[in-house]
Amino acid sequence: MKREITTQSRIRELVYAALFAGIVAVLGLIPPIPLPLGVPITLQTFGVMLAGGLLGKRVGSISMLLFILLVAIGLPVLSGGRGGVGFLFGPTGGYIFSWPLVAYLIGFVSELRPGGLHLAGLFAVNIVFGIMLVYICGIAYLMLITEVSFKALVVGHLLFLPGDLLKALLAAWLVIRIKATYPPINRLTK
Repeated sequence: MKREITTQSRIRELVYAALFAGIVAVLGLIPPIPLPLGVPITLQTFGVMLAGGLLGKRVGSISMLLFILLVAIGLPVLSGGRGGVGFLFGPTGGYIFSWPLVAYLIGFVSELRPGGLHLAGLFAVNIVFGIMLVYICGIAYLMLITEVSFKALVVGHLLFLPGDLLKALLAAWLVIRIKATYPPINRLTK
């Protein structure tokens, strides 16, 4: 009996991981807003925050690894219908490669409190990991592949901040609402 429960829970985890990889892909279908840095404003980081908050550290990070695998094999799941290894190593690569870590850390902190985080706490976690860590990874990678200065990249990222703060707040609110109204999702983080 124990083996069957373990198998069922693993299947459930894989289904949720695939579902959230798909959600991030669908969020990429919404037309991006291009910026001069070569990095567009998209809704995909919103999906990353949701994955970490709803699925927890393990399944959330697996979902983002699966998403990266889908990009690598060439499926057009990035914003604007792009995909392929070349896009993983282009200007957006640092951001995309941060997503499994971001989902893991959001999930990790969310799992620390048995009753879950309140809105302000989850919003703060989304800011630290879903925005700041993504920026740090993206800026560091852009500095490696371009000759743009650190200061210019940081200033350029100020364009992203209002929308990212809105995504972080909306993701926190949705995670709390979904966990309250759909208790089966809570089994993933226990």
